[in-house]
Amino acid sequence: MNTFTKNIVVTQNNLDQLNHVNNVQYVQWVQDIAEQHWYKETTEAIRSTYFWVMINHYIEYKKEAKLGETIIVTTYVKETKGVKSTRIVEFSNLEDTLLAKSTTQWCFIDAKSKRPIRIPKDIAQIFS
Repeated sequence: MNTFTKNIVVTQNNLDQLNHVNNVQYVQWVQDIAEQHWYKETTEAIRSTYFWVMINHYIEYKKEAKLGETIIVTTYVKETKGVKSTRIVEFSNLEDTLLAKSTTQWCFIDAKSKRPIRIPKDIAQIFS
């Protein structure tokens, strides 16, 4: 399984009125890490030919994160089938406690036609 991990230090801008990471911030981080993983593993030629759009998104919040905490964000593709891909994103703290977990379904799009296209095997294999 091809995983991609990055660390995020919680800043004041990430917080809500309860002084923990805003739920909407997690959704943005899901989008950001998926894009970063895509950019890390693909060439400019692939990225100029295809892109992804989010179809649906489920996130479960387990524990709060507060100002100054380091969040370890890990993502991987769970399944690829036809034009769709299911990506998991897990948010943990330095003690390896799961803070949140996201399951997002993405649709693979042809950049020229702007229509869904079956995910080529070579691209699916990059993330398996």
